[in-house]
Amino acid sequence: MSAGVARGRLSEERKAWRRSHPHGFVAKPETAPDGSVNLMVWHCIIPGRAGTDWEGGNYPLTLYFTEDYPSKAPKCMFPKDFFHLNVYGSGMVCLSILNEDGWRPSITVRQLLVGIQDLLDQPNPASPADHEEYQLFVKDPAEYQRRVRQQAKKYPPLV
Repeated sequence: MSAGVARGRLSEERKAWRRSHPHGFVAKPETAPDGSVNLMVWHCIIPGRAGTDWEGGNYPLTLYFTEDYPSKAPKCMFPKDFFHLNVYGSGMVCLSILNEDGWRPSITVRQLLVGIQDLLDQPNPASPADHEEYQLFVKDPAEYQRRVRQQAKKYPPLV
């Protein structure tokens, strides 16, 4: 696929997002100091779902698209050392829909961000990305929850 296809799709995604997006979420392409927009890198915020240990946090996520988008999934990165059993130390999200076998070109940015929000409170222990966090989740769920709530305080609501 050419970059034209990827940029065209991302431009449409941006228009759709501006018209309608889930409450509390942010997703916008990177803007350079000269005002130019880079559709291939999006800075996002995923709000912690109410009634969960993630509530109160607004979690930064960066989406990195390639010229192969939408045939290939973007890389989805939380900050380095983000605490979650399905997030690598690098911040890369481990989620089935991001794998080659699970990705479908019809998946939208909106669906992707909502899916990652779901993953926050409903981790997949069958596919851990971090051994320490997996051990806490399995052997000391109360400590895992405490660490999640502590992390939420690092990412306060947007003003």
